[in-house]
Amino acid sequence: MTAIDLNSDLGENTPDRIVGDDEAMLRVVTSANVSCGFHAGSPEGIRATLAAAVAQGVVIGAHPGYRDYEGFGRLPMAVDDATLQAHVEYQLGALEGLARSVGGRTAYVKPHGALYNTIARDERQAAVVVRAIRAIDPSLVLLGLAGGVVLDVAERAGLATAAEAFADRAYTPEGLLVSRTEQGSVLHDPQLVAARMVRLAHEGLIEAVDGSDVAVRAESICVHGDSAGAIAMAEATRAALEAAGVTIAPFVGSRP
Repeated sequence: MTAIDLNSDLGENTPDRIVGDDEAMLRVVTSANVSCGFHAGSPEGIRATLAAAVAQGVVIGAHPGYRDYEGFGRLPMAVDDATLQAHVEYQLGALEGLARSVGGRTAYVKPHGALYNTIARDERQAAVVVRAIRAIDPSLVLLGLAGGVVLDVAERAGLATAAEAFADRAYTPEGLLVSRTEQGSVLHDPQLVAARMVRLAHEGLIEAVDGSDVAVRAESICVHGDSAGAIAMAEATRAALEAAGVTIAPFVGSRP
């Protein structure tokens, strides 16, 4: 692998719940997954993050989730198809409107939290999310978990896709993310995280929690903006990849 994207989940701050430093992260990453307001963030805060992304030349992606502000979008939900489709469409439309207001455009979609994990294995909800994206803008790229069901569903529906790996998350031997309810599911050591991502870039492998190797093909690497030490991990990952000869570049271009 000679090039890879770095992304982060941003636009999630509100005055009473500050979870990350968007300005600092936007100086490191090449793509920003910006909250659409259902799981976190406020219209004014999201707009400010979008404006900062435009100023930094960072590609903008929509980051829709379940309607779960209290749980930060991390609680699995049994949502009927019509409701889920309307909720995703609403979020995509809102973010695109705010992006245009500051001179940007949405280029891709990366679902958030429990919705992201659900559609990695649940074909029904995956199909609903794909229908919602196509209804709003079929030229949007879907960014999803490498090996996840949603990527196959999206490709069959004619959407362009990109696969993602996680720098700061532990993996199961099956290639899924370890649940956040389990100890050790989130990584915090910048040097460990960076070394794992260099190995991913060079060998296509990530060590799972049981010590086995998981094959992962990814065009983008995520460092969560709300993780403890997020900026240090992102900076260490970028520096290590570049030192290893890997170019850091967006997986999809900005849209005029």
